[in-house]
Amino acid sequence: MKTYNITPIGKPRQTQRDKWQKRPPVLRYRAFCDEVRLNKITLPESGWHVTFVLPMPASWSKKRRAEMNGMPHQQKPDKDNLEKALLDAIFDDDSRVWDGRV
Repeated sequence: MKTYNITPIGKPRQTQRDKWQKRPPVLRYRAFCDEVRLNKITLPESGWHVTFVLPMPASWSKKRRAEMNGMPHQQKPDKDNLEKALLDAIFDDDSRVWDGRV
């Protein structure tokens, strides 16, 4: 098992306008992709298992942090967007990926 100290981020919806307009969610996503490539993260086309560990929001109280510690993440960004962001950062063409677990 390999561990990477990268804060996962979901892939935002992008438009043609995002090529020149620098929206904060798109900049965060591009920085995430750069970190993935910099760390040379790779996945096989099948049989992989990825676990995302997301930081708790700073706005949460100590009580809520204690309650949610170790609990599964069940809010945005969801599993699909995290997986999509990772696969798009790793593969130029992720259509050949046919099996994986998040």
